[in-house]
Amino acid sequence: MIEYDLLIKEGYIVDGTGNPWFKADIAIKNDKIESIGRKIRSCEAKRIIEARGLVVSPGFIDAHSHADTTILFFPRAENLVMQGVTSVVTGNCGMSLAPINEENLDLLKKYASFLLPREVELDWDWRSCSDFLNKIEEKGTSINIVPLVGHGTIRTLVMGFDNRKPTKNEIKKMKKLLAQSLKEGVFGLSTGLIYPPGIYSTTEELIELSKILLEYNGIYTSHIRGEGDSLVDAVSEAIEIGRESGAPIHVSHHKAGGKENYGKTATTLAMIEKARNEKIDITCDVYPYLAGSTDITALLPPWTLEGGIKKMVEKVKNPLVQKEIKGDIEEGKTKFFNIIKGTGWKNIVVCSSEKEEIEGKSLIEIAKTQNKDPYEILFDLLIEEEGNTGIIIFMMDESDVSAVISNKFSMIGSDSNAWNPSAGGMPHPRAYGTFPRVLAEYVRKKKLLSLEEAIRKMTSFPSTRFGIENRGLIKEGFFADLIIFDAKKIRDKATYVDPHQYPEGIYYVIVNGEVVVENRRHIGVLPGKVLRK
Repeated sequence: MIEYDLLIKEGYIVDGTGNPWFKADIAIKNDKIESIGRKIRSCEAKRIIEARGLVVSPGFIDAHSHADTTILFFPRAENLVMQGVTSVVTGNCGMSLAPINEENLDLLKKYASFLLPREVELDWDWRSCSDFLNKIEEKGTSINIVPLVGHGTIRTLVMGFDNRKPTKNEIKKMKKLLAQSLKEGVFGLSTGLIYPPGIYSTTEELIELSKILLEYNGIYTSHIRGEGDSLVDAVSEAIEIGRESGAPIHVSHHKAGGKENYGKTATTLAMIEKARNEKIDITCDVYPYLAGSTDITALLPPWTLEGGIKKMVEKVKNPLVQKEIKGDIEEGKTKFFNIIKGTGWKNIVVCSSEKEEIEGKSLIEIAKTQNKDPYEILFDLLIEEEGNTGIIIFMMDESDVSAVISNKFSMIGSDSNAWNPSAGGMPHPRAYGTFPRVLAEYVRKKKLLSLEEAIRKMTSFPSTRFGIENRGLIKEGFFADLIIFDAKKIRDKATYVDPHQYPEGIYYVIVNGEVVVENRRHIGVLPGKVLRK
């Protein structure tokens, strides 16, 4: 008598706990793991996958993703699924596409534009977080969506892009919007404290909002206020928010940017451990690359973005304003960190532009080609593309990246969108290679992590951290999100020059009991779910 829909035979099970692998069969019925053992008969299953010699692990959970901004255009999320990702935590860096209102919709559209596919328009026919999540469900998706709500989005609704403290009434309105979003199923609040309008927020404002999180068992995640010169102070602020509010704190894509800041992760990781010893619940995530990626407005000082992108463009058109911006940049008064002075124009590369001919080139290369100063190129792009130019910045040191990846309080996040090669451009290779790269580079090559510990960082750790129920482990009764791969062959192939390349060594990806990737090919099904807390 057939009892199971799918039987995975004789795989090396790395179950997500961090415990040593064991050999077993896994039987799946509907969307759940029904049985794990060595004596499951083949005749009891409709379909069998032979996994002899291969690793079977829980599907990877991307702890830091922006897939929500593109999932309506790329519901298959091939770049993520093909690297073994079955669930993504979305709405990060203070930017979610809901809630919205008519009054400030144009501001939000510009705010979100650099994360959206070019030449494609959202219809923006939702208002609440629930509406937006329903929209994803209607469209369908190959991955599970774990939503956060963005502080920047909420602040825009209440205050626009004003550079000031909120009034008591405005704080009350933001709290109400946050509480409503949490009731609708989001898992927490994200902040982007180098981006407007989050950059204009105060620590007190964030503490007040985080107190609401405590009421609803939500998490506070943060692109902290600085990842370079002000890194230590920024981590201190995150810890203070946790101490004063009681909410769990999560530092996004933890890094030390700029040569003068190399080695600072030794201090910040020690700060995180000390905070945890003081019962402040704080963790972080990391991606395994030496370059970051953001939009070109990150090179600007904060005052230029007051009032939104349209006003920024008008300011930049003024030669006197350009002179002032140049002075601030030379002095390191940017909202990101002292990129140009500490990293250099040669390490700032355009990855997404309306001008395809400049993609993949540094600002200094573009300047030489056009016989211009790099500042002229910067101002031209800001005006012509209204800040909607993506850049990759080579700014980290391998010792810092390795330190964060190997730290017991870190998990893995891609910091990428949902894509496939048809999206074009030259996105950061993390969009296609993050998770296989950890296994190839930091497990197999550098041996900084055991296979079991690396899998834990990608599965049960983020599942527990974000409160994702019944996922992240190979366990009877849990949802059947699984990947089957060759531990000796798995590797990333995406590069900065040729990023649209799927990894090697992953043979099957299963989402909610349904095979999505078969023999290294996405078969087009959409069994993913929008998860609500």
